Amino acid sequence: MRIPCSLDTGKSVWVLCHRLYLLVLFCIFVAVAHGQVRYSIPEEMNKGSLVGNIVQDLGLDVKRLKYGRARIFTEDSREYIGLNVDKGTLIVRERIDREELCAQESPCSIHFQIILDNPMELHRIDVEILDINDHAPVFAIKEISIDISELARPGARFSLDNAHDPDVNLNALQKYTLSPTDHFALKEVTGNEGLKYVEMILKAPLDREQQEIHHLILTAFDGGRPPKSGTVKITVSVMDVNDNAPIFSQSLYRASLSENSPKGTFVARVHASDRDKGSNGDVVYSFSSSSGKAQDLFHIDAKTGDISVKDDLDYEKTKQFQLTLEATDNGGLKDSCKVDIELIDVNDNAPVISVISFSNPVAEDSAPETVIAMLNVKDADSAKNGQVKCSIASDLPFKIKPSTLNFYSLLTDQVLDREITPVYNITIMVSDGGSPSFTSNKTLMLKLSDVNDNAPVFQYQTFTTYVIENNSPGVSIFAVTATDRDSGNNARISYFLEDLTVNGVSASSYISVNAESGEILAIRSFDFEQTKEFNIRVKAQDGGNPPLSSNVSVKIIIQDQNDNAPQILYPVQTGGSVVAEMVPRSADVGYLVTKVVAVDVDSGQNAWLSYKLHKPTDRALFEVGLQNGEIRTVRQVTDKDAVKQKLTVVVEDNGQPSRSATVSVNVVVADTFPEVLSEFTDFTHDKQYNDNLTFYLVLALAVVSFLFIVSIIAILTVKCYRWRRERMFYKSGANLPVIPYYPPLYADVGGTGTLHHMYNYESYRTSDSRKSDLKYARPPTESFISLDCSGTRTLTHAPKEKVVDYYDQVRDTIKMGLHEKKYGKF
Repeated sequence: MRIPCSLDTGKSVWVLCHRLYLLVLFCIFVAVAHGQVRYSIPEEMNKGSLVGNIVQDLGLDVKRLKYGRARIFTEDSREYIGLNVDKGTLIVRERIDREELCAQESPCSIHFQIILDNPMELHRIDVEILDINDHAPVFAIKEISIDISELARPGARFSLDNAHDPDVNLNALQKYTLSPTDHFALKEVTGNEGLKYVEMILKAPLDREQQEIHHLILTAFDGGRPPKSGTVKITVSVMDVNDNAPIFSQSLYRASLSENSPKGTFVARVHASDRDKGSNGDVVYSFSSSSGKAQDLFHIDAKTGDISVKDDLDYEKTKQFQLTLEATDNGGLKDSCKVDIELIDVNDNAPVISVISFSNPVAEDSAPETVIAMLNVKDADSAKNGQVKCSIASDLPFKIKPSTLNFYSLLTDQVLDREITPVYNITIMVSDGGSPSFTSNKTLMLKLSDVNDNAPVFQYQTFTTYVIENNSPGVSIFAVTATDRDSGNNARISYFLEDLTVNGVSASSYISVNAESGEILAIRSFDFEQTKEFNIRVKAQDGGNPPLSSNVSVKIIIQDQNDNAPQILYPVQTGGSVVAEMVPRSADVGYLVTKVVAVDVDSGQNAWLSYKLHKPTDRALFEVGLQNGEIRTVRQVTDKDAVKQKLTVVVEDNGQPSRSATVSVNVVVADTFPEVLSEFTDFTHDKQYNDNLTFYLVLALAVVSFLFIVSIIAILTVKCYRWRRERMFYKSGANLPVIPYYPPLYADVGGTGTLHHMYNYESYRTSDSRKSDLKYARPPTESFISLDCSGTRTLTHAPKEKVVDYYDQVRDTIKMGLHEKKYGKF
């Protein structure tokens, strides 16, 4: 679509058409070389206008711009160009005024960098701002007044104030016109620096009497299409007498001085001479209005022409000044000259450090040469004063490396470890090349993010704890604690029970472990008599990915409680028969009546047994051994002693509280076996004598007769049995079964239980001698309690049938041994 443009449509439409024309005329071009892209756009483009497509020009991808967090970095704080990350295009972000940005400098360019992360990239972009004719030539003053002597001859020159057009090249000031042209003409003069200024030339003599004042219009045109213009009124007053204008000795003066020169510093001296004499030859020096703002920085002495510093000068703001001076005599005649002042740079600016990208925190397992930060270091000074050196402390595991001009990269130089140093304060030091040198520094606090590189650690490899048997389920036994040098989830420790077996059963059926606290809890109640100790393994695992773990062994020792009462092995108490021990009336003091044998399956002090008589018939006739349970006579038997004695023996253990068992022992004091039988019968029938004496007498006679016959048969049977046993004993050489009667030691030597020593009993084979004795070994059948003297195995219970058989054998052996001891072999 073509938009017709003409002056008839109005000034605003014309300007718009003109800009569109320039936009079409100056098509955007792209030049990519060595990672640098250059664009050209006209000034005054609308916000949002397209500048260029960096995705195509840099060979990038839109996705790369997004995940790389593409952004624009400029060395000054103002951003004229913006980046559209979604489309990968550069757009105009704010109004660009080339004259405000670069003044008369040409070409005018904007420089900035496009920065991408992951990995880090830097691309330099140059955008040249093309001038458009948006300014008309403007004169500094609205009216020029000139006094000309009537004696002035044709060809006299009069300097006029120049118009100022901030545009450049063709759009800048191109020509002047003057009207009317009856007496004056214009002459454009180009100075040594290419600056154009205009002079008014007198064409015809002036006659003050005919016309004292002449009104002229000076018009300045630029080269734009269409051209723009500015006008100023010139009032010429015709004066008499003075016909010579001042003349400078040089048309151009040059001077140089250091920036930051103090006020009043001498810069240069100009001189103009006037051929006239007297007051017409006095010259006054002044700044021309065309000097602009520069005249605010300098001062000129009106009489001497000395130029001095009036205000602070800064090389970084303006490097060069051009002053226009005028010399005017009293007749109003003028001459002008130019003074170029060049500033010399002084090292008065310290380097400035800007962090344009900083990866914080960084993983502790980052490989060497990982880029941590990108820095821009700028020194406003020039030449050597603006050359900078960047460094960091040598004891840090980092290094700094130059990237491009004024850009540096901070990289890792060694392997990092968060557990040793979690935070680094990296001080970046920058110095310039001036004399004296200026330095700057900037400190970056870099944190290291944790990586799961440390497994949990227990204080010890093994732990030992104790728990009393019969504990309540759920009771806390112990707590294990591990530490992890990592942080966060990597240091969050969970505890697990490893699947081991205890007595053929999974450890999880005995023990549970709290996953958070490491507390070990008992699931069931423990029985010391079944299990004395067991080992488990607890695993501590952190929350890292992948997780790390370590193990610890926990030895749990069950402590005994007095939860078992003593068990009477001999004499056996049955409801169907009564066993009586016979004591001859001629028995000596200390005669062994019988022995009470008891055991306690507890251990230690809980299994120490003591024996005592409870309410005996005659306490003075018998006593029981406190420790061995032997019932012996303490005096000779007398006629006053009752024939039948019933003793109650109490067996107590040493636990707290103690447990006990009782056994009744029937003793008959008699010398003959029939007497024993009669008294034995009386034990079972005492309560029936008072009911029917005749019935008892008949019954007693029948019982005695029956018992006599049974006794004869029993004696013969026992004698045959003993004879067979002796033959077997002599042939095999084997020991007879041991009669357990009491633990020989009261202390639990092994520390693991009771009844782990052999129990011995003395059986005498003759009736007269106590020297002929034989100690029987352990019975061949399995004990009802199996013990491991090492203390490392658990007590196991024998089958019930074996225990009953063993009790029967023990009882038979005790009865036989006591009988032989008292009566001898049959």
